[in-house]
Amino acid sequence: MQKFIAVLLLFLVSFFSAKEIHPYHVGAVEFKYNSSSKTFEISGKFFLDDLENALKDKYGKAVHFNEPKYKAQINAFLIQYFAEYLKLKADNKFLKINYLGYEEDSEAVNVYLESEKTDPPKKVETAVSLLYNLFDDQINIIHIIVGGKRQSRKLNYPDRYLYQNF
Repeated sequence: MQKFIAVLLLFLVSFFSAKEIHPYHVGAVEFKYNSSSKTFEISGKFFLDDLENALKDKYGKAVHFNEPKYKAQINAFLIQYFAEYLKLKADNKFLKINYLGYEEDSEAVNVYLESEKTDPPKKVETAVSLLYNLFDDQINIIHIIVGGKRQSRKLNYPDRYLYQNF
């Protein structure tokens, strides 16, 4: 009987999509200005399965974060993906963003990036549409920190732009 229940549960889990397993699609992105390095330190946190599925949808090839053989492919995909779906302007100037890497955190993935050098900004603009290519109910929570002042907003699909003055 226990074997039957285990097989049934395995079947049900494989039958339902990620949307049905966890119906909330939320990510967080933090842009923190570091006055010492004169760069924005950027980190994003997303559900592991959501990011895997978004990359598969975008690039047509499945990758799995928990498997080391995919690490190089995941890095290549994340470089392209974040370059397309994450933009940053400081005082009306687009900043180049460099991908640094990622790490798995249980059921989540943390992605790390850094902007080119810039003077402490008075105005910060972001365009964040991460995972919008997969979910039309995606929520991205954006934190911008400059000079110790933190401003946070929630962006609901299809909203992607955030403007903050410091």
